[in-house]
Amino acid sequence: MTALLELTDLHVYYGNIAAVRGLSLRVEPGEIVTLIGSNGAGKSTTLRTISGLQRPRRGAISFQGKRIDTLPTHDIVRLGIAHAPEGRQIFAKMSVRENLELGGFLRDDTEGLAADHESMLELFPRLRERLDQKAGTMSGGEQQMLAVASALMARPVLLLLDEPSMGLAPVLVELIFDTIARIREQGTTVLLVEQNARAALAVADRAYVLESGVLRLSDDAATLAADPAITQAYLGG
Repeated sequence: MTALLELTDLHVYYGNIAAVRGLSLRVEPGEIVTLIGSNGAGKSTTLRTISGLQRPRRGAISFQGKRIDTLPTHDIVRLGIAHAPEGRQIFAKMSVRENLELGGFLRDDTEGLAADHESMLELFPRLRERLDQKAGTMSGGEQQMLAVASALMARPVLLLLDEPSMGLAPVLVELIFDTIARIREQGTTVLLVEQNARAALAVADRAYVLESGVLRLSDDAATLAADPAITQAYLGG
């Protein structure tokens, strides 16, 4: 059976430095799959390569059975992959409304865009209160909500989420992960990069563990969460 997303023997370099070495993974439709590992493990590079922001030196990336590793980013978005990158990369000087509109800029279904705009405000009620506020004046948690909502405005089949809980208070971390579960319930498959490994494993179906760009382990998320070695190495003992 063809996976929704498949990476095969992926090698990615920055100059002469190998960031990802021989990575193979699969994401099936309807899953939440997480990549965990320490800083510099190659997690964000993997997402950037899937979305076309970085090119692999070797290997293949297939989405719905089609090779995408040579396509430009806008074509990858059109195929159904959206990327909410690390660091809440929103348009700070534009309003919340304008950021959401830009999220769907490749779409031409006016009615569908209006419906999805309303869906985002239902998913993130705090954004409704700030529609005309400049995005850069919002709190970190609100900016993260906007980054995710803007990516979802592309109506993706697959959402790439990079460190969505970074820098957030615990109560907002819980909200973000509850929202990730709801996104999957609404039909979007999620590939999640997250340093909060405990929270990521709690919401994910399966997990891949990266170390220095190399895949070390992969299993059901619940199995890895119960593994003492994983607990010691990635979950704080």
